[in-house]
Amino acid sequence: MQPPHTRPARWPVDLASSKLAARFSDSPVGSQIALLGVPDDTGVKLNNGRPGAAEGPSALRAALARYGVAEPHDWSWPTVWDAGDVEVVPGDIHATHERVTEATRAIIEQGIFPIMIGGGHDLTFPFVRAVAEVHKPMHGIYFDAHLDVREETGSGMPFRRLIETGAADSLHIHGLDPYANSREHIEWFSAHGGRIEGRSHDDDWLNQPTFVSLDMDVLDSAHAPGVSAHNPCGWSPRLCEQWVEQAGRHNQVKCFDIMELSPPHDQDGRTARLAARMMLAFLRGFSERRS
Repeated sequence: MQPPHTRPARWPVDLASSKLAARFSDSPVGSQIALLGVPDDTGVKLNNGRPGAAEGPSALRAALARYGVAEPHDWSWPTVWDAGDVEVVPGDIHATHERVTEATRAIIEQGIFPIMIGGGHDLTFPFVRAVAEVHKPMHGIYFDAHLDVREETGSGMPFRRLIETGAADSLHIHGLDPYANSREHIEWFSAHGGRIEGRSHDDDWLNQPTFVSLDMDVLDSAHAPGVSAHNPCGWSPRLCEQWVEQAGRHNQVKCFDIMELSPPHDQDGRTARLAARMMLAFLRGFSERRS
């Protein structure tokens, strides 16, 4: 069943006749994972960020179409259904959020693991909100240079809203930039169950339903210039990949998203290719999950 308020995704190749056919399906039947694009950067604009993340889903798909072998040596890809793109309501961030929640809910009701590609980071709120209807309350792990716990509406508010609505009860951030987060936001985060860093990617994960969110600006701008807010001293791609693959592997992770890819600021498509690499790392980890 096609999720409500969505339209078919555009790919630069015919999935049925390309090497992607080994890991992508045009039907939800028998699929393990659903890909949901949300081409919207209204929240980024509200926070005075660099517009462009609305083009993120199409750029990530284009990069995926050109990256990754169809038949890896020592694992098999999970089957992924592209559920399309949410139809954004121009200028109405709340209406778009409602559509994201409805579309995600429809995916979950079909028993399929949801992955969202954005889009501004505010979209993580309505995405996780839908997942939390089944797995409430959730723990959140996110890789980001920013806490994103602003009170005002915009791309900088999703994790505050998840705590305030009860969809999440604790948060753990990795990759925080101390030069890009205010005392007020760090104090609010700490007072509401938030923890900063403190674990490596191979430590034990919490025994609780968990959402995982990757903001591409956690990566150093030398590797990822095409983001809403570039990071001059961020993570290496290798470290990020280790975390993301571990997230895919862990049964308690109930959803995943890749956010803030901003193609107008990309150079040679290398940020999009890096986002595709992170997607493939998650899929590889997911392939190792035990029932």
